[in-house]
Amino acid sequence: MKELRVLLLGGTTEARQLAGLLVADGHTVISSLAGRTSDPLRPAGEMRVGGFGGVDGLAGYLRDERIDVLVDATHPFAATITRHAVEASRASGVPRMVVRRPGWTAAPGDEWHRVASLAEAAAQLPARGRRVFLTTGRQEIAAFAAVDECWFLARSVEPPTGPAPRCLSVVLNRGPFTVEGERQLMTGHRIDVLVTKDSGGPDAKLAAARSLRIPVLMVDRPPAPPGTILTSPGEALAALRRLSHRYA
Repeated sequence: MKELRVLLLGGTTEARQLAGLLVADGHTVISSLAGRTSDPLRPAGEMRVGGFGGVDGLAGYLRDERIDVLVDATHPFAATITRHAVEASRASGVPRMVVRRPGWTAAPGDEWHRVASLAEAAAQLPARGRRVFLTTGRQEIAAFAAVDECWFLARSVEPPTGPAPRCLSVVLNRGPFTVEGERQLMTGHRIDVLVTKDSGGPDAKLAAARSLRIPVLMVDRPPAPPGTILTSPGEALAALRRLSHRYA
């Protein structure tokens, strides 16, 4: 088995788990984080923070660092870096893999209203509710800045910047969260609609909304990148082991 040099586009739980598995398997892993939080959870192996300078910069990095495989394990809504990964892989000849957690599926008792964008979600307020729990991330709060008829509770790891709704309260917290904790948060703030993105993963807030009969505005994911989608760190590790044996 050949030791691989892996560039892991990360920032997600799955990326951190995969980095740990690969380092334990004897591979060199460089995790690349966007730098949107000042105190990110550090993955195993090497870490770099910040952009590459577009497609050309990423392709050049892959060549200069003698990367054997590029793994895109970014957030399902990180459309720009995913597009750059596709194009840089083609330009450099470095193979690419994609790791994406599965999206959420509505369960009995859910009242979900799927929308194609944050702008569409904002347009459906206040008809869906006036006290909004906004869990779309701090950089997306600006999409709701013009919705003056609603009161918003937003949760993020760091304080939001930029335009924001007139009536906004912010909770700074990092998951994982529990269903009971989410229930208490929603009932304590008299939430009557939840706005979130179809990120997949732990769904305590969705379970809490279901139990409280709170409707959900669910923002759909952007189109998936081309190629096979691996849905877990374990699947990705197995695929990379097969690649390593081919290189040996």
